[in-house]
Amino acid sequence: MPHHLLDKREARVRRMFGQIAPWYDFLNHLLSLNVDKRWRDTTAKLVPPGPAADGPVLDLCTGTGDLALTYDRAAGGTVPVVGADFCHEMLVRAAKKAAAAGAADRVRFVEADAQALPFPDDVFQLVSVAFGLRNITDPDAGLAEMVRVVRPGGRVAILEFSKPRHWLLGRLYRWYFRYALPLAGQILCRNKESAYRYLPESVLAFPDYEALAARLTAAGLTDVTFRPLTFGIATLYVGRKPL
Repeated sequence: MPHHLLDKREARVRRMFGQIAPWYDFLNHLLSLNVDKRWRDTTAKLVPPGPAADGPVLDLCTGTGDLALTYDRAAGGTVPVVGADFCHEMLVRAAKKAAAAGAADRVRFVEADAQALPFPDDVFQLVSVAFGLRNITDPDAGLAEMVRVVRPGGRVAILEFSKPRHWLLGRLYRWYFRYALPLAGQILCRNKESAYRYLPESVLAFPDYEALAARLTAAGLTDVTFRPLTFGIATLYVGRKPL
C-alpha cells in the first residue's frame, strides 16, 4: 500500500491489534531484531521516574504493558503506573503480565483512546509511549493529550522506530521492512487487516529525527532532544512541559 493510502482509521487499527494480540510480543522482537527490551530499559534509565510525590507515570499505547512494567521495576514498585490502550485484547494480556510480575496492585490498565484521554490536566510526572505514536490516527492530537495530562515540569518520552541514516544499513533495513518482514508475518500469523504490511509501512511513512522532534516542540514541549538507538533503528525523543 503506498504511504499516502496508509489506513489509520481507529476502528481498523484497533481491530488489527486485536487480531495480532497473541503475536504482538513476538512481532515486536521481529520488528526490532530482538533489541526492543533493551530499548525499553534504556528509556527508563535515561528518563527515570521521580519520587511518588511527583505523581504517577502514564504509559500510553501500552499494548501488552512492557514499558509500563519496565517503569514499575525502574521505580522499585514505589510509583503508581497507569497503562492505557484502546485495544481490549492487548490489555487482557498486559494485566496477565502484571499479575505474573506481582505488580497487579501497582500497575493499573485503562482502556482509552490516546486522542481523548480520560484523565484530568497536569496529573502525571511522566508520560511515555513506545512504538505507538505512529499508530494514532492523528499523532498531533495524541501529543496534545500527552502534554495536557503531564504535570508542568514533567516529561514526555517517546520511543519510536526510525529509519537508519547509514546508506548501506538504511537500504538493508528498508528491504527487510518492505519484503522480508511482511512475508514472515503473514506466514506466521494470518490476519484480515494485513498487520505485517501495515506495521512496516507505518514506520517508513512516519516522520523521524528532527521532523518528529519539531512536532514535539509544536505540541508545546521544551528542551526537546532525540537520541538514536542501535544505529537509528529506534529513536528516543524527550521533551519537558514548561513550568
